[in-house]
Amino acid sequence: MANAAYILCTLTSIGCAVLLLRGYNQSGSRLLFWSGLCFVGLALNNILLIVDVRLLPEVDLSNIRSLPALAGLLLLIFGLIWEKR
Repeated sequence: MANAAYILCTLTSIGCAVLLLRGYNQSGSRLLFWSGLCFVGLALNNILLIVDVRLLPEVDLSNIRSLPALAGLLLLIFGLIWEKR
């Protein structure tokens, strides 16, 4: 059951990233761009979670898998601050 949740979360993050970046290509709204990049980072985090928990359970990748999520959130915060100016 946990595998299904991990896969659904990954697919949802990828879907959101694709839709946000496609919306950016159509409208040119930079906030969509930053949000899309954030979801790319979250999708990478979810992919690494599957690798960590299911494929390599003997290796702790928790620090490494947190880096894409942190980078994505930092990009979103940067985008929000940058667009406010």
